[in-house]
Amino acid sequence: MSHLEPGSPAPDFTLTDQDARSVSLAGLRGHRVILFFYPAAMTPGCTKEACDFRDSLAPLQAAGYTVLGISRDSEAKLREFRSRDGLTYDLLSDPDHSVHEAYGAWGEKMNYGKTIEGVIRSTFVLDASGTIEHALYNVRATGHVARLRRLLDLG
Repeated sequence: MSHLEPGSPAPDFTLTDQDARSVSLAGLRGHRVILFFYPAAMTPGCTKEACDFRDSLAPLQAAGYTVLGISRDSEAKLREFRSRDGLTYDLLSDPDHSVHEAYGAWGEKMNYGKTIEGVIRSTFVLDASGTIEHALYNVRATGHVARLRRLLDLG
């Protein structure tokens, strides 16, 4: 698995959101974007991270960021997650984890002392031209959004 580095172009993609609408990264050119990859909707850690993004959405949007969560979950599960937790940004479905792989957010990791292959919780900050400004791998669900806000100088 190779990690993406700041200054490199973000891999383009087109995925469907919780409402089966197509979302492409190319269509977001001109906007700053935060992509966060998480293992599974409605699990405790992922819920905490998703709700932290929800609660920080106003300052992120005020700074010009579009936030998108990406997981392997189905559109229906993403729709349920978004509704259940009042998430106010789009969640994208990557069932074959090809976009995860393109971003280096899929690979071997330790889980309860065992090496497994799966989602590596990661966040990417992209500038308006689609260049990676920050590539954060192996982030923790709790406290990650606060750390990201400090990194982006958003308090």
